[in-house]
Amino acid sequence: MIKLEKDLWRELKGIKSKISWTRLENRALFGTPDLLGYNDNGHFFTLELKLTSVNKIRFSPHQISFHMKHNLNTFILVACSPDPKLVRLYPGARILELVDSGLKLEPLREGLDACVLELERLGSYRRDSLFP
Repeated sequence: MIKLEKDLWRELKGIKSKISWTRLENRALFGTPDLLGYNDNGHFFTLELKLTSVNKIRFSPHQISFHMKHNLNTFILVACSPDPKLVRLYPGARILELVDSGLKLEPLREGLDACVLELERLGSYRRDSLFP
């Protein structure tokens, strides 16, 4: 059961995927997302983990600023604690809409497995085609 953000992290890293995860513990640069991901397509991206028990999702001003400034290859993964199956993926570029609408905003993907699959597919080229 997902009760804390670290529980969502455990669930995420427990899924067998083609993503290499690095947990970012950054106390110097406020607003930096929680995870750096790298997939088999040679694509880097960041992922902010959020947990909510209501429709509203809380973000610090620093987190909002980060996603507004870095609006490509950033994502937000939201889990709703009353329903652990309700996990949604949003592009970081939509953070202001997410602040305003909360979980009413249509996600990019829903369900943890579908969210991970979307992140695995990021990047339009295969690594093999770059390195013969």
